[in-house]
Amino acid sequence: MSISLKKGEKIDLRKSDGAGLTRIMVGLGWDPAKPGLARSLLGIVTLGIMGSNVDCDATAMLCVNGKLVDQSADIVYFGHLEHKSGAVQHMGDNLTGDGDGDDEQIMVDLTKLPEKYDKIIFVINIFLAKLRFQHFGMIQNAFIRICDEKDQEFCRYDLSGKEYNGMTSLIFGEVYRQDGVWKFNAIGKATTDGSIASLAEKFK
Repeated sequence: MSISLKKGEKIDLRKSDGAGLTRIMVGLGWDPAKPGLARSLLGIVTLGIMGSNVDCDATAMLCVNGKLVDQSADIVYFGHLEHKSGAVQHMGDNLTGDGDGDDEQIMVDLTKLPEKYDKIIFVINIFLAKLRFQHFGMIQNAFIRICDEKDQEFCRYDLSGKEYNGMTSLIFGEVYRQDGVWKFNAIGKATTDGSIASLAEKFK
């Protein structure tokens, strides 16, 4: 049974028999944007998507003592598909949101994660959002979901509501270890960050 999490809600990552999960999949999905009007920073009304679809990117940031220590090695995204430990792997970039189900996936094997890592933060951002005058208000049916190793959906967080209009990035949530148990925290904080690098600065 899937669980719809609201902002700030936390859940233990356990199987139905009470055992902790060892492998999870984080899936990001969205529908292609429809053409519309957007206002640029200069106040000029322009075509909102500048002739292209919205390109959402899923990213995982691995933290030590709750902080992102090594930005070059510990960020897994479309330009760095696999962490050096083999514990986190990005399955490839989707540029448009075309297709059913997950458009991007990040696979996590918690058994391979070195002990020093105690948190993985999952974020999304719109690639070149400011240049293309794009924002989340143009996207429909965006979601993040977490599945176990059998591809059984464990929990889902849906991105919706007027609060995301005008926003270009989202801190979806974090998987963190507490007292030996992995948990998921649905953060759901939208920002106007224009890049993965800008998001990463928040967790240093």
